[in-house]
Amino acid sequence: MTVATDQRLALAMTIPGAPVWRLSLEQYHRMIQTGILTDDDPFEFLEGLLVAKMPNNPLHSLVAHLMRNALAQVAPAQWYVDAQEPFTADNSEPEPDVLVVRGERRQYRNHRPLAQDVALVVEVADTTLQRDRTLKKRIYARAMIPMYWIVNLVERKVEWYAHPSVSEGEADYAQRQGGTEDDVIPVVLDGVGIARLPVRDLLP
Repeated sequence: MTVATDQRLALAMTIPGAPVWRLSLEQYHRMIQTGILTDDDPFEFLEGLLVAKMPNNPLHSLVAHLMRNALAQVAPAQWYVDAQEPFTADNSEPEPDVLVVRGERRQYRNHRPLAQDVALVVEVADTTLQRDRTLKKRIYARAMIPMYWIVNLVERKVEWYAHPSVSEGEADYAQRQGGTEDDVIPVVLDGVGIARLPVRDLLP
């Protein structure tokens, strides 16, 4: 799927009556179970739609690796850090670049983590910055993910969002902050601050 096609799909999501096939979460899971969709298919299930994932360039991969390593070094024993793996929300199964999940991997051998198992998600944004600030932020806020970070490669900073809420059907984060290279970001799990990461260490 080309960038232009991806942009048209994103636009169609806001147009009533557009010829887009919406799926339920159960239908999406059946497509995976029957082999219609495989791990090689570059899609995420977002708000009932199959949305194309942008291919990762070397810079994106490097920053995701730096972020995963930084979080893995400070995560307590009862949490683990994963990368580009899905978790299940109401009508989405996003695959953030990095996520911090409660428990250990073995307990999810038969099912994906649920939104309430996830304390922090991170998206590395270059070409996807607009999507990460809108669609992804809305999905994570609606799923009540406590903290959402965007590693903004365009402006060389890290944006972090906290205190998700849903009001009159609209989901968003009440708190937004942005840190440049000289700042630090608090890592909070279950409401407890466990570390502060220098932004400089998370950027290439």
